Amino acid sequence: KLKLNTWLTKESIIQKKILPYLGKRKVSEITPRDIITWQNEMRKLTDSKGNPYSTTYLKTIHNQMSAIFNHAVRYYGLASNPAAKAGSMGEKEAAEMDFWTKEEFLKVIDAMMDSPIHYYAYEMLYWCGIREGELFALTPADFNFENQTVTINKSYQRIKGEDVITQPKTKKSNRIIQMPQFLADEMKDYISRLYGVEPDTRLFQMSKHSLKYAMEKACKPTILFLWKDIEDPCQ
Repeated sequence: KLKLNTWLTKESIIQKKILPYLGKRKVSEITPRDIITWQNEMRKLTDSKGNPYSTTYLKTIHNQMSAIFNHAVRYYGLASNPAAKAGSMGEKEAAEMDFWTKEEFLKVIDAMMDSPIHYYAYEMLYWCGIREGELFALTPADFNFENQTVTINKSYQRIKGEDVITQPKTKKSNRIIQMPQFLADEMKDYISRLYGVEPDTRLFQMSKHSLKYAMEKACKPTILFLWKDIEDPCQ
């Protein structure tokens, strides 16, 4: 019932965050105290940059642990769920997100004009509000320039070295977006300049790292520009 990338995320949590700590124990012998001890171990872990796991990720890990016990209660006669008795960890809601203002975005996008693929990628992301995976899955066939619309009905993932096209994140993610006239004109021009493009050719064949790096590169001169605009930068 799960998308491949969703299953791989769950599998990774089970293999790396659960089995090394409780994998040799019988499910029926694990107590709420054991779960609390495991939770404390999870709170000590850090990511690849040495930062503690976010509260939302800790919540995700605990939910996966609890799901295993719920399955055992429902189908294998386990008396109760010790993860539920121990209480959850982390938080469901992520920290508040920051958004570019229109003025900030226009300064950054101007700095990307020397790289057309990144320029048009961020134009689509900002003005249409689509996700990265939806951007990477876009093809010429998704655009209707007469009606100035783009159809979002798929998402791209790079899984174990292979390109995978899936359904969007949720059913409601299938949608038709009205583009402003200038964006429709820009995308029509961009597609016309691509060599050997077919209706099903992916228009933005890049990695998430490349997309992020282009933003960071464009932001550096923009930040300096804004800094110089301040009469007294120290205030």
